[in-house]
Amino acid sequence: MTTRNALRQMLALLEGERQALAALDIDRITNCSNDKMDLCARLDEVRPEDLDEECLGLLDAVRRLNTINRRLRNLIATNVQARIDAMAGVAGTYNGGIERPAGLSF
Repeated sequence: MTTRNALRQMLALLEGERQALAALDIDRITNCSNDKMDLCARLDEVRPEDLDEECLGLLDAVRRLNTINRRLRNLIATNVQARIDAMAGVAGTYNGGIERPAGLSF
C-alpha cells in the first residue's frame, strides 16, 4: 500500500468514525479504532521528507478530521459524565474520590 493510499484510507476511516460517533454505534466505533491503529502502524514507517504535495494535503485533511473526531468524543464523554453525576446526585463521579478545592477543575 502506498502512503497516498494509506492516507486516503485513513481519511475515509475517520469520516466513518465521525458518522459512528454521531450515531453512537459502539461496534463501528471499535472497528474504526482498530483499523486506525493498523493504518497508524503502516504510516509510522513513512518519513516526512518522502511526502509529496498531494500527501501533505491528505495529511492535513486527516489531521483536521482527527481533531474534529477527538472533540466529538470528548463532548460525548462529558455529556455521559454529566448524566451519570446527575443520576448519582453527586458531582465528580470519576474523580477517584479526590476532593478538589473550590474553583479548581482539571
